[in-house]
Amino acid sequence: MTETVLWIAGTLIILGMVVRIAFEPEVKACFERDPAARNVVEVLLTYTGLHTIIFYRLAHALDRMGIPVVPRLLMTVARWLTGTEIHPAAAIGRGLFIDHGMGVVIGETTVIGKNVTLFQGVTLGGTGKEKGKRHPTLGDNVVVGAGAKVLGNITIGNNSIIGANAVVLRDVPDHSTVVGVPGRIAKIKDQHFQGINLDHTHLPDPLTERLERLQHEIDTIEQHLKDHRKTQTPTP
Repeated sequence: MTETVLWIAGTLIILGMVVRIAFEPEVKACFERDPAARNVVEVLLTYTGLHTIIFYRLAHALDRMGIPVVPRLLMTVARWLTGTEIHPAAAIGRGLFIDHGMGVVIGETTVIGKNVTLFQGVTLGGTGKEKGKRHPTLGDNVVVGAGAKVLGNITIGNNSIIGANAVVLRDVPDHSTVVGVPGRIAKIKDQHFQGINLDHTHLPDPLTERLERLQHEIDTIEQHLKDHRKTQTPTP
């Protein structure tokens, strides 16, 4: 009994070391982008986003080898365990961080660059039944907020941020933020993000800002009209 326990413990330690080395960029991303990450053991055992990526790397390698069924079966098991669905044919760069992961969907022809962050409920999907490239391409250091949908064969530029619940249907240039439904680009001119900005909620909304300015102008005009009426009222 004791020998069995020691063998299991030793196997888990070796397996943990292998995963720690093989997935160093992903493990590092967990500590850099999640303040709740406390230690390596906790990350390796409890971070479902990391577990999904481990399944994906294995399934993707088998898919590249032309092995049928097995890659999709592996990712189906991963979906049951983690709530995250990734097609094994998707191309994903190193350093991907999936926060929580529940409800994340990554389509077959999706291309993801390095050090990308996806929050829960993100969909990188297609818009129809067309063949070929039908899913989005994300550049490096992109952050996609909770519940956001990026649909179709579009490109999201490097260092861009997609706001929570945004629906993006068009290309996005580098160093941009996108908010709203449908997604509207709020370009941050001549300003590059330092590192990876994970704030996917407090983003500028150009449409809202214009509406607020318009409302302010209307209020000003109404006040002028009220003042004018008072001056025109005859004194008894």
